[in-house]
Amino acid sequence: MAQIEIVWSDGKLTATLRDTPSARALLAAVPFETTANLWGEEVYCTTPNLKLSKEPDARQIVEPGEVCYWLGGDSLALPWGRTPISRDARPCLVEACNVLGKVDGDPRQLARIPSGASLQIREERGRNPFWK
Repeated sequence: MAQIEIVWSDGKLTATLRDTPSARALLAAVPFETTANLWGEEVYCTTPNLKLSKEPDARQIVEPGEVCYWLGGDSLALPWGRTPISRDARPCLVEACNVLGKVDGDPRQLARIPSGASLQIREERGRNPFWK
């Protein structure tokens, strides 16, 4: 399975991606730098030069730590808990999003990313079977 790293000034985490068209497109677009934004218990960040189509299994209600792509904002959405529109403990995204994978380990580590932080999204070398 392919993995990416999400790196900020005082932290780093990895996420394992599924084998989907959106995940493969994200891998082709890395590395890039972006800025973290917060919406409740979700980090989201724009993805330059990445425009995706909605996949058949896109969902609005996801599990903590799922790596999602928000089509309406051309952004990665990385929830670890409730958002302002959640009806229960699960993250509820602003609209149905493509699910690309899942953060490795405890998704609450996403809470350490401050709003406005510079993020690097890059491939974790040596673990990507799609890398040529």
